[in-house]
Amino acid sequence: MTHQRVGIIGAGLMGHGIAQAFAVAGHRVDIQEPDPARRAGILDHVRRNLQGLGMDGTAADRIRPCDTLEDAVAHADIVIEAVPEDLELKQRIFAAVEAAAPPHALLASNTSVIPITRIMERLRDKTRAMGTHWWNPPYQIPLVEVIQTADTADAAVAAMIDLLTAIGKMPVHVRKDVPGFIGNRLQHALWREAIALVQNGVCDAETVDAVVKASFGRRLAVLGPLENADLVGTDLTLAVHEHVLPDLDRTAGPLPLLRDLVAFGRLGMKSGAGFRTWNDAQRTEAHARLAAHLRRLDDTERG
Repeated sequence: MTHQRVGIIGAGLMGHGIAQAFAVAGHRVDIQEPDPARRAGILDHVRRNLQGLGMDGTAADRIRPCDTLEDAVAHADIVIEAVPEDLELKQRIFAAVEAAAPPHALLASNTSVIPITRIMERLRDKTRAMGTHWWNPPYQIPLVEVIQTADTADAAVAAMIDLLTAIGKMPVHVRKDVPGFIGNRLQHALWREAIALVQNGVCDAETVDAVVKASFGRRLAVLGPLENADLVGTDLTLAVHEHVLPDLDRTAGPLPLLRDLVAFGRLGMKSGAGFRTWNDAQRTEAHARLAAHLRRLDDTERG
């Protein structure tokens, strides 16, 4: 595929990483960030990421920080929005993008959970609008969910999937626009039951994490849940479901334990406590452990 001009809105945790993924593949990237300090640090941040991965830092030279949305999308073939999870903000951004970007540009939101149909509902031309949900860190996690709405043209989805494949990603086609798409629906179904086990006194948070990491979690990277169901047999899967599903948590909204943690300022690693308590050394070790694991996977896949 010939190199495309990519416009990215938002240079936070996800935006700069998405820019890096395209720049490494040879594409020119214009990234808009209104905060001057964050905008000034984009290129150094990307260079540090690349150096940490043992890659050539000059790929960052293909990224151009912009202070206005109009400048970032004026010549774009693809526009990806990566701003906070605020529906009204995203709708305003896409109204501005539609007015400023070329009429051929593909428009995509990187939202994690908000239905794409809601985000794009004010656009005049919805046929080129879709979701592309990247995972953090986007320059290391291969999967990108490409979400099609009832209005998205098949050709637009195919073009996005081709582009993502060409830059080394693993795009999957989400054919129905549902909240959370595929990955976050699965992930947060697990998290809800994990929280319920702690809330109901079955075990503590450390035990939940140990059980997942030291048992079925070890298989998940090579054997998906439905592959595993076929491995053990759908008959055994049915028998297990007959016994366990009626007892699983069915709370329609967030569990009281989670609401209480937030209300009392126990916001996780950033506040020093959440489901578990965290000191500086523990936070550093957890981040380093994850980064090392992802690097090992990268090395294995490249190697």
